[in-house]
Amino acid sequence: MKLYSYFRSSASYRVRIALNLKGLPYETVPVHLLKDGGQQFGPEYRALNPDTLVPAFIDDVNGGAAALTQSLAIIEYLDETHPTPPLLPQNALDRAYVRSIALSIACDIHPLNNLRVLRYLVHELHVDEDTKTAWYRHWCAQGLAALETMLAKDRRVGAFCHGDSPTLADCCLIPQIANAQRFNCDLSAMPTLMRINDACLALDAFASAAPANQPDAE
Repeated sequence: MKLYSYFRSSASYRVRIALNLKGLPYETVPVHLLKDGGQQFGPEYRALNPDTLVPAFIDDVNGGAAALTQSLAIIEYLDETHPTPPLLPQNALDRAYVRSIALSIACDIHPLNNLRVLRYLVHELHVDEDTKTAWYRHWCAQGLAALETMLAKDRRVGAFCHGDSPTLADCCLIPQIANAQRFNCDLSAMPTLMRINDACLALDAFASAAPANQPDAE
């Protein structure tokens, strides 16, 4: 298995967590999103992922000839091909609940604050660093506050987003919180999310997937 990854990419971080939870060995292939004008734009990587985003994932064990892209699709593939431990609940309604948390992060919060959006704000719209940071904090705070409200009152929440075992939702939440902390977002009004964050980071699968522990970390 090969994971084309950038250490600070929250989408790559999600997949690293899932691989670790499954206990699957994999090779990290660093793709630096800033060096050389962005290594994701090079012809070799573009051939793997025309979207020029990370991660990309190749599973040689199962005979995969093409790279898989999109972190949630990769994680669900891993869950289907390596079902233990499961990252989605058995009950259909609970699976939808877990997916809704994951999608809130991956589709609503993260895209507005992705590197290419932040770079466009600076290089094309010519906003200053303070304005860029305010943009990031606004959308991050709005999205995480909605999740806090949702999880704080849901009986399905346990030590983790769903019960007492990590799921797809936790794979998405922890990288988003890490990014929010990197931009000094105020998370003091989100005790449920921070409690879940602490529970996850106490597990080696999450801690070893953190950006600082990656081979390409700076």
